Amino acid sequence: MIAKRQKRRSTCPINASLEVVGDRWSLLIVRDLMFAGARAYKDFLSSEEGIATNILASRLVKLQESGIVTSERDPQDGRGVIYRLTAKGVELAPVLLELSRWGTRFEEGEPPGGILQAWETNPQAFLAEIRKQLLDVPRSTG
Repeated sequence: MIAKRQKRRSTCPINASLEVVGDRWSLLIVRDLMFAGARAYKDFLSSEEGIATNILASRLVKLQESGIVTSERDPQDGRGVIYRLTAKGVELAPVLLELSRWGTRFEEGEPPGGILQAWETNPQAFLAEIRKQLLDVPRSTG
């Protein structure tokens, strides 16, 4: 799906970013794709935050239209859809990791073991590994 540009409220880059991923559910979907191994619609529904099906459907469409997520038919079950982060979506890793660090420090969040330590120890290596895991995955051949 081709990302379509929408008219922004301003040229501020923070505003532009927030117009794409500024709601809680969009970032949690990206989180699940990046760190929880979620790939199918039902995987997102099983996250502990309890996203409603109508919200999930609309956010997945918005993320696809923004070029952050892509989808394809599940090669093992042609009725299902597999979602993946695009390169643009994977580049949100530092944002999510910094939000995780902030939430751990100030809001008593509990990050998955080892993730923040790996990020803080060697951010470049950590990002390279995330890119490799998420972008170097075999695609279905139809």
